[in-house]
Amino acid sequence: MKNKWKIGFLVLLGVNLLVTIVVIALMLIPPKEMKNDQLAAQTSDYVSFHVNSNKSDLNKLINHYLQEESSGSAVDYRVNLGEEVELYGTLPVFNDQVNMKLTFEPEALNNGDLRLKQKSMSIGRLPLPISYVLQFIAENYQLPNGVEIKPDDQLIYVHMQQLKLKSDMKIKADKFDLKNDDIAFTILVPVK
Repeated sequence: MKNKWKIGFLVLLGVNLLVTIVVIALMLIPPKEMKNDQLAAQTSDYVSFHVNSNKSDLNKLINHYLQEESSGSAVDYRVNLGEEVELYGTLPVFNDQVNMKLTFEPEALNNGDLRLKQKSMSIGRLPLPISYVLQFIAENYQLPNGVEIKPDDQLIYVHMQQLKLKSDMKIKADKFDLKNDDIAFTILVPVK
């Protein structure tokens, strides 16, 4: 009978030692390496915030931004978001100013930029080729950095991340559906 207790004690001691060794081994083994996308997210220079907006608020913001960027320019212009993007301004003709209105169809691109495809144009009552008017705007209007006019393609390309924002923030256009008033952006805030 004495041997049974002795054998039982040794078995219990062996199980305890085995459990202790396994626990210590698990503590000493380094953790699994993170996946590349998790590591990249942790070491990124920016933190992203997703923002939904509407036409009314975005009209105020765009025109405030344009007013700051074009201060000192002899030519005045503004943007209105309705069913499409509308650009209003004046063109100097001889000693007079002629009103112009250009409308664009916006498209948010996968890279976060915004493409404005020329849809219609009116300059007073004078019909002019769209490419000519866009060329004139490119040469005479002081546009913000990141706004590129492509007269031959009849479009304006907005490099959203090149727009100069306070605190070095960047912005990406995710959705720009004016008909449904569904506008979404990602704001990138620097963390370094």
